[in-house]
Amino acid sequence: MVTEAELEELITNCPILYHMAERGSWESIKQYGLLSTSALLDRYAIHPPIRTEIESRHRPKSVEVTRDGLPRAVVRDQIPMSDAGLKRALPDRISPAAWYELLNAKAFFWLSEERLHKLTNAKAYRDREHDILEVDTRSLIDAHRDSIWFCPINSGCTKPMPHPRDETIFARIEEYPYAYWRERRGRRERVVELAVEHSVEDIRDHVRRVVVKRGTEVLSVIE
Repeated sequence: MVTEAELEELITNCPILYHMAERGSWESIKQYGLLSTSALLDRYAIHPPIRTEIESRHRPKSVEVTRDGLPRAVVRDQIPMSDAGLKRALPDRISPAAWYELLNAKAFFWLSEERLHKLTNAKAYRDREHDILEVDTRSLIDAHRDSIWFCPINSGCTKPMPHPRDETIFARIEEYPYAYWRERRGRRERVVELAVEHSVEDIRDHVRRVVVKRGTEVLSVIE
């Protein structure tokens, strides 16, 4: 349901995508790509039961994974989410475990710096430094259009309000109800999340800049 004119409008309004990564992770991301949690666990050969705990359960804190010959990697926590919140937000047919698995199979980007700063300035993260990838929206969409999903909410947050959701909140570009949200939201809120299935192995080709941020402050430019 997204016309080419509407997609062009979206790209014009949101020319940069933002991804918050663990501090110090950019060199590894540049080499191996931006991996979803599931893709990272594949690369590091993490098997059940450890994999199940990371991929299918709530992560109250970040988890470090290692493998000989690969750099240390960190799977980010899921502090903004909870099992209790998801049970209120999801229909009975979808378990919290299924939702975690759905999200863990995607690599996520914000379409506005305002949304990024809601996360970096949140209580759990505001005192920590993060590698922030600033990605060219047009370049990423041109390269990965068939693997991209749009979402109109923060799919990984249930606090303070567990807004209702199911798997249909994610839509392929052509099927996303852009006109519906255009009538109801400002120009930088019509799509909240852009998610890429599995991984973006060529992320270095689409990055405009990588910075270190704490809260809303840019501490340094890495690249």
